[in-house]
Amino acid sequence: MKSESANLSVRFDKWLWAARFFKTRALAKTAIETGKVLYNGSKAKPSRAVEIGAQLRVTQGFDQKTIIVEQLSGQRRSATDAATLYSETDQSIQDRQQRALERKQMNAGRLMTEGRPTKKQRRQIHQFKGASLDP
Repeated sequence: MKSESANLSVRFDKWLWAARFFKTRALAKTAIETGKVLYNGSKAKPSRAVEIGAQLRVTQGFDQKTIIVEQLSGQRRSATDAATLYSETDQSIQDRQQRALERKQMNAGRLMTEGRPTKKQRRQIHQFKGASLDP
């Protein structure tokens, strides 16, 4: 990725879109306005200018990432180029992995069913329980 000029000013929502955290700028704007994305620990407006070295906290679903802005770009490019725009903190990576492990362990005890029984399976259940289908 080309080195951007130092005086480049990029909107917060546009940078999040260019860094591929959100599929559209409208989704990025909504996330900022609802407090799912924090700029240096506090809420910010979508029109705020992003600065190199700023710390962002992005919440997407169950995941919460703490990232540092490394480069500025207002253009959406490939995922490999977008990954150069920021770096995730080591603590953030460890926390996300820990939460993912906890979620897996919570779901480990659940019985996975194939859905509702078929007619044949239902007849077999009734036959096994000794219930008659005829009144």
